[in-house]
Amino acid sequence: MEKLQSLRGMVDLLPAHTSLWQRVEATARDHFRRAGVQEIRTPLLEVTELFARGIGEATDVVGKEMYTFVDRGDRSCTLRPEGTASVVRAVIQHGLLSQGSQRLWYGGPMFRYERPQAGRQRQFHQIGLEFLGFADARSDVEAISIAWDLLADLGVQGLALELNTLGSTDDRARYREQLVAYLQRHKDQLDPDSQDRLERNPLRILDSKNPDTQALLADAPTLAEALAPESRDRFEQVKAGLTALDIPFTLNPRLVRGLDYYSHTAFEITSTQLGAQATVCGGGRYDGLVEQLGGASTPAIGWALGMERLVLLLEQVAGEAAVGPAPDVYLVNRGEAAEPAALTLARNLRRAGLSVELDSSGAAFGKQFKRADRSGAAWAAVLGDGEVEQGVVRLKPLRGNGEEQELPLADVDAQKACLVAIAF
Repeated sequence: MEKLQSLRGMVDLLPAHTSLWQRVEATARDHFRRAGVQEIRTPLLEVTELFARGIGEATDVVGKEMYTFVDRGDRSCTLRPEGTASVVRAVIQHGLLSQGSQRLWYGGPMFRYERPQAGRQRQFHQIGLEFLGFADARSDVEAISIAWDLLADLGVQGLALELNTLGSTDDRARYREQLVAYLQRHKDQLDPDSQDRLERNPLRILDSKNPDTQALLADAPTLAEALAPESRDRFEQVKAGLTALDIPFTLNPRLVRGLDYYSHTAFEITSTQLGAQATVCGGGRYDGLVEQLGGASTPAIGWALGMERLVLLLEQVAGEAAVGPAPDVYLVNRGEAAEPAALTLARNLRRAGLSVELDSSGAAFGKQFKRADRSGAAWAAVLGDGEVEQGVVRLKPLRGNGEEQELPLADVDAQKACLVAIAF
């Protein structure tokens, strides 16, 4: 019988790797808590129209990458390819903005049908932040600073912030006309992908990786030249705010992000820690999206970081093989009386706050001690029929220079107190 395997781009997260994921998630939760940002959870499955209207039908995500199907009710459904549109839909549906501005974060799997590679899979995971109802430039600065401080706290080195402004809807409309007019005159010099985008989404040509197209863009009109005075002033406020917080940034006029709903501030945070620049977080302002999805006109800004790429970065920088968290105590036990007593002992120690791995193999003590050593535990609690008869448990050090001790098995309070003190 053929062995079943996961689908391409759908990767199992094995126990040895989950501890690092949990550390990232716990650190993010702590940063959001301290910033007064509340968690929201949305379904994996949404109506396709949400993303067609929100992300934009002309984008690669909607046109090429979504997992879409018709369900039994003859509705077109899509596994969410990003988190912002779902959050905005939920905010509108449940009237959250009637309660005031919303500071929200989310986390979980997203789905895009693209070529899998290191740090990018077809099922991938994001942690994201959304500020809805905030128009002031300070909200842009605060959102960016939360992302910057989170990544720095996780130990990511070589951080760099790339910044741009996409202006207002009117600014972009003026610029689009200027850019298309210029590129139409040089259409035969564009790469095939950019020629296709010229009709559907011309701003995306700005971040083309084709060197010939980039050379052609060197003489193209710039968005900065099309900005209204109000948009210029707003961007100056964002830059001044980041400077005041000592967050360095580089202006990148080619940074447009991949989704249609962005306006004004757009940014990416990259790391050069692995030798090649890699984006670990990106986002921007999307003042028109709430209204576009059926709500009232609402200013908003948000960002998302990719968990796979971030964890890959942290693993490679650490230079260590992934290992799961070690228990505080490994409970070695064997014997007709010892094995049931070991269950009670393990439960008591866990109630005391210790992490205890109970060996349930019934194997010889030598084999159990080898497993205890491999577990990474600092101590082995040893319980055989002889110890049960004497009413004691032996505590044997597996690391360092501690001394073996005997503790009373019946005196639960003394046993807990001693073990907790020793283990911590």
